[in-house]
Parts: sequence; structure tokens; C-alpha cells
Amino acid sequence: MKPVIFGLSGETLTTDERAFFADAQPAGYILFRRNIVDRTQLRALTDDLRALHGRDDLLIMIDQEGGRVARMQAPVWPSFPPGAIFDRLYDLAPSSAIAAARANAQAIAVTLAEAGITVDALPLLDVRQEGASDIMGDRTLGAEPMRVAALGRAVIEGLAEGGVVGIVKHMPGHGRAMVDSHHELPIVTADEEALTTDLAPFQALKDAPIGMTAHVVYTAWDPDLPASLSASVIDTIIRKRIGFDGLLMSDDLDMKALNGSIPELAAGVVAAGCDLALNCWGRMDDMVGIANLLPEISAASKARLDLAMVRASLEKDSPPLDQLLAIRDTLLALVPA
Repeated sequence: MKPVIFGLSGETLTTDERAFFADAQPAGYILFRRNIVDRTQLRALTDDLRALHGRDDLLIMIDQEGGRVARMQAPVWPSFPPGAIFDRLYDLAPSSAIAAARANAQAIAVTLAEAGITVDALPLLDVRQEGASDIMGDRTLGAEPMRVAALGRAVIEGLAEGGVVGIVKHMPGHGRAMVDSHHELPIVTADEEALTTDLAPFQALKDAPIGMTAHVVYTAWDPDLPASLSASVIDTIIRKRIGFDGLLMSDDLDMKALNGSIPELAAGVVAAGCDLALNCWGRMDDMVGIANLLPEISAASKARLDLAMVRASLEKDSPPLDQLLAIRDTLLALVPA
């Protein structure tokens, strides 16, 4: 098995993809809108991937946050709100906000499990900072670390109750970035003391099954390399100071924050200490290059992968989707329009 998550080019596996994936044996896959048509097609695609590998617990992930980040779209699937709405409800009624966030996450999980998807790239534990790039914006759960942690735990638990594994992101915190890492490299110059705010939600959820790194330079910790490529940040900050011992994946290697060829970046993040490299765009040349450069997955990384995926279940006994949405909407109705 190779320590990488690959994207797919389209709505079904091509002949070349099928042969390549069977040979390379990636740890998992990520899906985007280009891979999705409707319920029948999507479930057939995920079933095809599981059959190809003979693994019911195959890591098949998606970014289904709600708001502006939603790969599965209405009217085929429900629309889900962005994280900021739960932050607003928390101002009025913290326990109601936590219950609403949990019900919303469980509803997301029900839709994903029905589609054969086992992992969601949610929750964001990035602490929102005044004046930072809007790339986080209303996707975040707030500006107060322990509120972010409380809502984030509700999301992790809700996803798990629906049979889906969550990912805490973006470690060790993207909330201070002044530019969008999809387009350029953010450099955070905050000092060590200030950065304790960013770390706090991740420390509170250090037992999460999966984490994702940030393509952000933190000059207080490593002035030269973004966290995803920094052995120092991954070991000293993520593994030791935060105390996270779950499965750690990089953010997307195709983001413009990083310089270098995609295969070299994949090798770089794994060498730095990420368990898995994330390569989203399904370009065969890049994927072949990655498979050729990467070693086999380490025993420690494979153990973390197996432990994380134990929590995934496509047959989870959960309340009906309509009931979960009704619980959420009743609570969110407390928020003034």
C-alpha cells in the first residue's frame, strides 16, 4: 500500500485508472463534484472502489462541510449550513448550539454513508482571527478556542454516530493566514504565546481519528517550511505539543502555497512525518510519479489508518435524515434572521 490518497478524473473509473489503482494500492481516495452525478452513480462508484481493493473500510473521503464547501449538491442532496451559524447560536444558547452541530453532522454522515463515503474533511478547528483571509471566514466555528473545540467535538461525534470518520483541520491552525493557501503561501509571524490560541482546539481534540496539516509557514516554529513539509512542526508541535497521535494527512498537494513537482511534494510531506499525502486532481502523470517516489506505507502509519477506519460503517443504525434535519432546524430557528 502506498501512503497516498488519490483523486479520480471523472464519474467512473477509466480502464487506466482501474489498472493503476489495483497496482499502486493507494490508502484511499477523495471525491469532488466532477465525480458526482446522482445517488445511483455515486454509490456505484464507491462500491467499485471497494471491490477493486476488497476493503469494506476503504478510506473514501469528501469535503462536505456545508455552505460554500459542498461537493454533493442540492437538489439531489440536502444543503447544509456553514459552521458560523453554530457559532451564532452558541452566543444565545451553548447547549443548543452543540446539539444542533451534532445533529447537522450526523445528517451529513447519513447522506455520505448512503453514498458509500467513509470520511468527511470536517470539522475545521481553525480559530477565526480578525483581518485574516476570508478563505476560512464563515467556514469556521468561531473566534474563541474552547467554543471551537466544543462545537468541533460535537461535529466529530455526530459524524461518528452516522458512521463517518471526521478530520480535524488544518493543523496547527489556519485562522491567522492573511492569504488563501490555494493561491499563495501564507506566512504567519505571530509569536509563540499568541499561537497557543491556535493550538488549543486541536489539543482539546487530540484524540480525533484523523488530522490534516496546513500549508502555512509559522515563523515561530519553522521560518522556512510550511507545516505540511516541516518535520519540526509535525514532530514538535503536532505530535508532541498538541499530542495528536491519529492518522495525519497533508492538505492538497496541488495548492499553490507549495512549490515543486507533485511527486516531490508527496515524498516531502511523507518524509516530514505525514502518514498520507493528499493528491486531489486525478492526473495520471502525477499519480504515477507519486507511486514511483513514495515508499510503502510504514507500519505505524498503517496502524493509524486501520484504527481510524474502524469507526466507519456504511450500515450504522441512525435516526432518519428528516428527523436529524428537523432537530437541527428547530434549534437554528433561535438564531435571529
